[in-house]
Amino acid sequence: MDLPRIFTIRESSHRIHNPFTPGKLAVLGQALHLTPGTRVLDLASGSGEMLCTWARDHGVTGTGVDISTVFTEEARARAAELGVADQVTFVHDDASGHVSDEPVDLAACIGATWIGNGMAGTVELLARSLRPGGLMLIGEPYWRREVPDEETAVACHARSKEDFVALPELIGRFGDLGYDVVEMVLADQDSWDRYQAAQWLNLRRWLDANPDDELAPQVRAELTTGPADYARHQREYLGWGVFALMAR
Repeated sequence: MDLPRIFTIRESSHRIHNPFTPGKLAVLGQALHLTPGTRVLDLASGSGEMLCTWARDHGVTGTGVDISTVFTEEARARAAELGVADQVTFVHDDASGHVSDEPVDLAACIGATWIGNGMAGTVELLARSLRPGGLMLIGEPYWRREVPDEETAVACHARSKEDFVALPELIGRFGDLGYDVVEMVLADQDSWDRYQAAQWLNLRRWLDANPDDELAPQVRAELTTGPADYARHQREYLGWGVFALMAR
């Protein structure tokens, strides 16, 4: 049970595995008015940057669950580095079936709603761990502008143009599920650049060090076409944000 190696190669230098900068992650924590002792469950927690920095800055406690052995070990090391290993725990497991033993104050899935087969399923999964009146965080893509064709949609990692919607429609979908959107922090083109462009250097350095690896042809192809494809499609059309929800 693990992520395919290509994911950890692409994001080997990343502490945040989505188009957020450390500054935006800090803004989100401040916007939520987190208080010491807030109990957090973070499904698909990656390298644990959200839990670790919020434990340091706001005194939260909690658990992160992720399917990647590499990212889980990085999260544990980050907790030790920041001196919060007694506040947060990281579990290597499939987050798609994880429900907290006790209700939490904040339940999050930041950019991995595939764990619930989509946004609606992930909201339902998180709700099973959330106390009444608690906060839910969902990280989700949306279209920044109208997508001209299916080729552009696929280049933005969608199956079709209908996979994502514009920001107002996305907010409306949360309402349809019975939740108020009470905060949001959105990625911008600069934070997208920091997420995507950093992958190119990771890929190139890995390729130089592993020219005979079985993944080398895939990495070479991705590095050859990826930067221009990103500039042409994803950077212009794909938005992403974290939305704070409360059940009505």
